[in-house]
Amino acid sequence: MTSIAVKTLLSETTSVTYTPGYEGANIGTIIGFKHVNYLVEKAVIEHFRRCGLAVGALYESSGVGFDIIDVKTKLSAALLVDDDVDAVVTPTTGESGNVASFSVELTVQRDGAPKRAVRSKVQVQFRRDEDERRMTKRAPLPEGLDRFVVDRIGGSEPGDAITDAGAPLMSGASSDDDPVSRKLVEGRNAYAWRFKVPYPYIHFFERLQMSAYLRLMEEAKYRFVEARGCSIGGMLTERNWIPAVSANSVTIMDEVLMEEDLYIVYSVKDIFKNMLYTATMDCYVVRDGKLVQTATGEITHCYVMVENGKEAVMVPWDERVVTAFSSAPSQA
Repeated sequence: MTSIAVKTLLSETTSVTYTPGYEGANIGTIIGFKHVNYLVEKAVIEHFRRCGLAVGALYESSGVGFDIIDVKTKLSAALLVDDDVDAVVTPTTGESGNVASFSVELTVQRDGAPKRAVRSKVQVQFRRDEDERRMTKRAPLPEGLDRFVVDRIGGSEPGDAITDAGAPLMSGASSDDDPVSRKLVEGRNAYAWRFKVPYPYIHFFERLQMSAYLRLMEEAKYRFVEARGCSIGGMLTERNWIPAVSANSVTIMDEVLMEEDLYIVYSVKDIFKNMLYTATMDCYVVRDGKLVQTATGEITHCYVMVENGKEAVMVPWDERVVTAFSSAPSQA
């Protein structure tokens, strides 16, 4: 029998109003895609809380940690730092399966009328913490919620053998000059680097969380264009061009632990009319001498010029940018 709280979670719609985090206003007063996704995550967590299933309390009482394992977001209008953002969370979970699914819409006021700015699809699981040192008591879960509890998130099959993983890194340090990164970009229009996962990127004591992958996706763009000779800072100084995002997605395929070396590969996938491009982000660790994929994602970018803090106009690329995004120089 399913508890009333779980029935509500899977059937009722939640509405909540937020203002964006000021930290996300990287482009004048426009909120970047990372913080847009943070609002989506916050709205889903609030949906659980209003249904009587606060995610913090579920961990404290039953030792199950809330994880967003998949997010797909489309942005059709910019969010601004002063906006009141109305978030509507609608359950979309099927009758079977171990994933709770939700759609999220973010709406803002423009010219006195509501305008839908963001649509997201989110998938959620709860990961059981088996460490008895951390969980000394365990209350039963509400009936019906155990369906979404797993002992491990994902579980990718090991891939290629790795014989040389390069020199050790300090926590938080990175390198794009190591044997695995070079192997991952062979024959691809891509950039790769290795990153030792630090404490600020994890949650529930040990695991890399979805927000960390979004941070890495943002950094991947920054590293890629700098490696191609058109850094974000340089393009702003020369032309007042800044990258803007219209869509992104991330799927967690396996767990990553604090202080593991994570390999991030950013690859150009499609270029559309020299104005938009889609790139993939694939992430790996090396375990027992083999590559294991931990996440995959996509992001679509264009270049815009922003006036008066919020008025963005898409600009076509010139030959320099076309060449930089189309070529695949060898990574030293």
